[in-house]
Amino acid sequence: QVQLVEFGGGLVQAGGSLRLSCAASIRTFSTYHMGWFRQAPGKEREFVAAFSYSGTSTYYADSVKGRFTISRDNAKNTMYLQMNSLKSLDTAVYYCRDLQGWGTWRPGARFGSWGQGTQVTVSS
Repeated sequence: QVQLVEFGGGLVQAGGSLRLSCAASIRTFSTYHMGWFRQAPGKEREFVAAFSYSGTSTYYADSVKGRFTISRDNAKNTMYLQMNSLKSLDTAVYYCRDLQGWGTWRPGARFGSWGQGTQVTVSS
């Protein structure tokens, strides 16, 4: 079964940094546009950042632009999210996912159900 596993979250003080990783158990990982999403308590899941399958394009939600950097290593079937200057509003469970298409910023369904995500907690 194809899976996505997120890890690297934790508790950090405001202004700190974390690096999240997403490992995919699929050989065709490099053919998918991929993104990071997050869900804060009591809120809907929202788009955070995206990386095109070609590796030439990235896109960020306004709320994280300039603070977060998305990257991927197709040889390792892994995607990353470097998060700097963290704020309390960044507290959420973070998930990785394929995208429906470039420009939609909506999650796809090629990897089946969502992974367990990784918790990021930023203390003020």
